[in-house]
Amino acid sequence: LLPGIQSGGEGNSGLYVRGGGPDQNLILLDEAVVYNAAHLFGFFSVFNADAIKDINIIKGGMPAEYGGRLSSVLDISMKDGNNKKYEVDGGIGLLSSRLTLQGPIKKEKSSFIISGRRTYVDILSRPFLKEGSSFSGSGYFFYDLTTKINYKISDKDKLYLSGYFGRDVFNFNNGKNDIGIQIPWGNATTSLRWNHLFNNKLFMNTSLIFSDYRFAFNIQQTDFELKIFSGINDWNTKIDFLYQPNQRHTIKFGTNYTYHAFTPGNATGRSGEVEFAPDEIYKQYSNEGALYLSDDFEVTDDLKVHAGLRYSSFQHSGYISFRDYIKNEFNGSNNNYRNIEPRLTLRYKLNTVSSIKAAYTQNYQYIHLASTASVSLPTDLWVPSSSGIQPKFSDQYAIGYFRNFNDNKYELSIESYYKEMTNLIEYKEGELPEDNTNTSSDGSFAFGDGNSYGLEFLVKKIKGKTSGWVGYTISKTTRYFDEVNNGNPFPAKYDRRHDLSVTATHKLNDRWSFGSVFVYATGNSITLPSDRYVIDGQVYTEFTERNGFRMDPYHRLDISATYTRKKRDRYQSSWNFSIYNLYSRKNPYFIYFALESENEEIDGSIQDGNVTPKAYQVSIFPILPSVTWNFSF
Repeated sequence: LLPGIQSGGEGNSGLYVRGGGPDQNLILLDEAVVYNAAHLFGFFSVFNADAIKDINIIKGGMPAEYGGRLSSVLDISMKDGNNKKYEVDGGIGLLSSRLTLQGPIKKEKSSFIISGRRTYVDILSRPFLKEGSSFSGSGYFFYDLTTKINYKISDKDKLYLSGYFGRDVFNFNNGKNDIGIQIPWGNATTSLRWNHLFNNKLFMNTSLIFSDYRFAFNIQQTDFELKIFSGINDWNTKIDFLYQPNQRHTIKFGTNYTYHAFTPGNATGRSGEVEFAPDEIYKQYSNEGALYLSDDFEVTDDLKVHAGLRYSSFQHSGYISFRDYIKNEFNGSNNNYRNIEPRLTLRYKLNTVSSIKAAYTQNYQYIHLASTASVSLPTDLWVPSSSGIQPKFSDQYAIGYFRNFNDNKYELSIESYYKEMTNLIEYKEGELPEDNTNTSSDGSFAFGDGNSYGLEFLVKKIKGKTSGWVGYTISKTTRYFDEVNNGNPFPAKYDRRHDLSVTATHKLNDRWSFGSVFVYATGNSITLPSDRYVIDGQVYTEFTERNGFRMDPYHRLDISATYTRKKRDRYQSSWNFSIYNLYSRKNPYFIYFALESENEEIDGSIQDGNVTPKAYQVSIFPILPSVTWNFSF
């Protein structure tokens, strides 16, 4: 809902920050990389709010300790668990239910927290779906589990072990057109951290981290079946130091190493009685490392500077050992990339209520989400940089004016940015993920550049019974590929000229509070077929310009009311009444084509000219009322 940060719309759960794609955001949960950060296509966050302690979002000047992405950082820390007493929190609702348990393992020494959720929106929405409507045939559910334990070894040493596991499953079935689609995906992470305090000036954090992301796309139509599956595993180790010589200097330095294992695209299928499957799962392996140094320095009371330098390295190979990685790092390799990334952020206070902030950052990104711009389904694949795929690179400039009004009751910010990106990746004309499954797909990609620029406005009320904000972004994101769209510029799939969000909450009294959210966004751009020809018995399809078709704009209104009962001893409860998509807007999820003939049964063929392909829009969520009972004791 913040300016400069866009959702992908219905059915697209990624974040699109200042013209960047969903793969250009570094999303961390207790330092573990999360490759897909939403449940229910953005309806729910993949992060359970009951288990979250702190969230830090960076969309401008990325500090040197973060790397590997071009656009933003979303750094999320989990709660440690109450080490003094046991607590139970939860909620039972129509859309989903959740339960959180926390408490001491050994008082003042060790504690735990475990939190789980499950949704049943597919069951709830079924009575509201009319046969033949845009929502008909679609269904969805998700579940997740978050857990963490910690142990205080001494006043200077602490251990933390945290984990996350979640799965989403989307189904679409239409008997009339004989099509069935199933899309399961999910994340799993584990983090083991050791904190050590050397003295009151020097602190160290050492981590061992595992991340896993898996995605599958299964489709069945008539006598044809296809299953495409992909994934990525990370094994990561890192050491970070924080040194504070005095109150004006905060110095951070450290290193990290990540071993990537990619399953970039494998497929099995059936056409009639003919089945095909690979002899073995195709995988790729890569090594990524970095060293960094940064300094937050208060030059004067009015001027603060963050200066940082990051050295990053990436190697794509079959090496499986850290020793091999170090050996090739120093000897050099055709698949080895080494880069320096400078970071600079300035903040200057004009007076007690206003300031100017400016940032310049260079970033390299070594892993890529190859996107099928011709469709809006989440069939994208993670692939590593290699001798044929160079890392992405970006230069970003940003400057903004910030001001508080009326005794800090209101906040105003106006920011502008300009971002240039090189070595961006797209599928070539006519190429699809399933065309190069079970083998390297490097030859399927085209490479080009891009730029994005925009203005972001935010007016926020933070005090009083009524609070909220209005955020608006006007921007343009363009791609330039010699081998795509006949070399002509084209809009990015997530190019949004206008993006508006309005939020409001009102506390009527100690019992009742109300909230609302309205969002509006320019529709996503996609590539659709425009003509179909039959030549010598063969069917040929002609497409529009790349991303030359705009889907309908995305907009919806959500409202809620919460009634909080009076607290009794340690027990607290509340009722939440909410309506998602109040006026049941049919926001587009994806568009597919099916054959239509004069007869109800399709007994003709395209070659004979007696059937016609027709476009159908699929929407996911109609109006969804919900009631949730929340409790805590």
